[in-house]
Amino acid sequence: MCRNIHTLHNFEPRATDDEVHAAALQYVRKIAGTTKPSKANQAAFDRAVHDIAHATEHLLADLVAVAPPKNREEEVAKARARAEKSGRYAPRVAAAS
Repeated sequence: MCRNIHTLHNFEPRATDDEVHAAALQYVRKIAGTTKPSKANQAAFDRAVHDIAHATEHLLADLVAVAPPKNREEEVAKARARAEKSGRYAPRVAAAS
């Protein structure tokens, strides 16, 4: 579940509101232990996502980077190369019939 939370700091272009919201949603899902809250908990769940996204925006605005900003496309390509090298996403072989 938390593998979907990506680093949002020090990218050019900066993280979008949708990326911040997605990270907040994944965090709340992990903490709550559910991907879909019950109707009784929906308001609390939504409020937590909103509050965490808001706090994340403030955090990203306040952080100071000493390294040059990373390029999003280059980081995605590096991650894919690491995954291929590790065999994490190795192609599946069909079972013999």
